Amino acid sequence: MDVREQILAEMKVKPEIDPKQEIRNSIELLKEYLKKNRFLKSLVLGISGGQDSTLTGKLAQMAITELRKETGKDYQFIAVSLPYGDQLDESDRQDALQFISPDQIVTINIKAAVDASAATLKAAGVQLSDFAKGNEKARERMKAQYSIAAMNSGVVVGTDHSAEAVTGFYTKYGDGGTDINPIFRLNKRQGKALLKELGCPEHLYLKKPTADLEDDKPALPDEVALGVTYDEIDDYLEGKPVSDEAAAKIESWYLKSQHKRHMAITIFDDFWK
Repeated sequence: MDVREQILAEMKVKPEIDPKQEIRNSIELLKEYLKKNRFLKSLVLGISGGQDSTLTGKLAQMAITELRKETGKDYQFIAVSLPYGDQLDESDRQDALQFISPDQIVTINIKAAVDASAATLKAAGVQLSDFAKGNEKARERMKAQYSIAAMNSGVVVGTDHSAEAVTGFYTKYGDGGTDINPIFRLNKRQGKALLKELGCPEHLYLKKPTADLEDDKPALPDEVALGVTYDEIDDYLEGKPVSDEAAAKIESWYLKSQHKRHMAITIFDDFWK
């Protein structure tokens, strides 16, 4: 099996999808997870105002609404706003929240916590780079979500999809550290198709994707950071022809980020041999 065959088998992206069916598949996954784990009463998700969290949030709220109707139990979806100071696209976040219409909204500004962590590390002789501080932001956001989940018998929902997973474009134990990922198997354009089917405002899924973690490079587009476009990644994952340059870049990201898609290494793994 060559690298592309391995990637396609692992990422599980279909060349074509039925958006209505994929919406149903994700909703059913969330519902079944909650029903199987009867101690759980809520879904928790950070909402940024970008495509992935908007889609995942809408699916989560739909799942919770159906569960309440079907079971009579007080399940809740908790949407969490987690800005670092003032968010550049805060209006998009508010539009996303209006579209999702979550049961609860919790807002936690992570700036004080992240800055205190950076200052404590600096006092100990560890000066964080801007990039490393960006990872601190992502991990602080996830820490807050798990605290909210802990106090609401909740599960933390992730936004990881296959176009993100293949490149490892997330923070290990940050936005990558979740309990359930209902949109994994979809690539970026398929996520757009689901949002279009759901009636999402176009500007929320046509905007340039950005992790927006680095202070020195605010709103840095994902495609600039990756050196490859999402159209190229999506074509690659759908088994369509792509340039040798794009394929090499995607495969390089995949190989370099394998550790992110693997649990902690033990003596039984091949990685150390």
